[in-house]
Amino acid sequence: MNKRRTAATIVAALVVAAMVLYGYQRWSGSGSSSHNELLALMPADASVVLFIDLDALRQSPFLAELYKWAPQPKADADYAQFLQSTGFNYESDLNRVSIALVKRGQDSTLFAVADGRFDRKKIAAYASQTGRRGTRGGKEIFSVPVAGGSRRITFTFLHNNRIALTNDASLDSSLSQPHADSDTQAWRERFRRLAGSPVFVVMRQDAGAGAALRAQAPGGLQSPQLSALIDQLQWITVAGKPEADHLRVVLEGEGGADAPTKQLSDIINGLLVLAQAGLHDQKLRQQLPPDVREAYLELLKSADVSQIDRGETKSVRLMFDLTPGFLEAARTTMPTAPPVPQNKVPANKSTIRN
Repeated sequence: MNKRRTAATIVAALVVAAMVLYGYQRWSGSGSSSHNELLALMPADASVVLFIDLDALRQSPFLAELYKWAPQPKADADYAQFLQSTGFNYESDLNRVSIALVKRGQDSTLFAVADGRFDRKKIAAYASQTGRRGTRGGKEIFSVPVAGGSRRITFTFLHNNRIALTNDASLDSSLSQPHADSDTQAWRERFRRLAGSPVFVVMRQDAGAGAALRAQAPGGLQSPQLSALIDQLQWITVAGKPEADHLRVVLEGEGGADAPTKQLSDIINGLLVLAQAGLHDQKLRQQLPPDVREAYLELLKSADVSQIDRGETKSVRLMFDLTPGFLEAARTTMPTAPPVPQNKVPANKSTIRN
């Protein structure tokens, strides 16, 4: 082979390699890049961050099951007008969204960044007709009233396919926050762990989750000890990942000490044992339809509790599967749970130390 042919072969190989690399980055990596970009814009002082990748969820058979199960919303005249004026339908045109809840004193504000197929001209025209339009920091800022209330939503286009919005008085403060402090790094570490899940929630503890559980849990599942242990956690994450026609759900509580997570693990295992025993109770078997009882048993049998030691932090993790059968069963009344023992768990588990 002469030098000219060799050079041509090398050039051709480089061109093909460049095309393959570009294609990989464009089609395989774009979703991951957008995923990271949205989360990087979340404020470091958030209490809760919710992320949903609707593009990924739409490819899952489980989403179709969820749509069938969920109650169909009533037709809303304001949304119908919005749809007609802007051409934007969140069910088909929203690709992914990340939402932060920020608590400031007694008030809570929302900040969200969304990717989607937006008709920028139509949305700008609609917002200008129904609200206010201005320019700050080189960005067009729109402020529109929330239907049925005095509060307003403020939004701007970060680019044609990305919108940032908030119900706070100032959008600028959310967009101009520094993103290099220790709080930001702590959030990013949790986001990195959950990167493979198309839907997840990250909560930074403020000693409120346990109290909320105590207030909302059914009588049989109320446990002051459980609530107190949850309040000792620093982070709580919930992630969902579709697998065929079911959703694998992973809950994790993370704290700085080993004892609370160990006790939480014991309590959760005890609750699972008690729940299965309750479903085998003769009286409850007569009350529940067989398919409903089987769906609850299927969920409990899929549950797995583990502990994770990451050095500086310790975690307890609960995994279980949500199936179409469980979604159907959830339409009925939840079975009554037996009271949770406050000082001990079932005999096959270790005693909880207070």
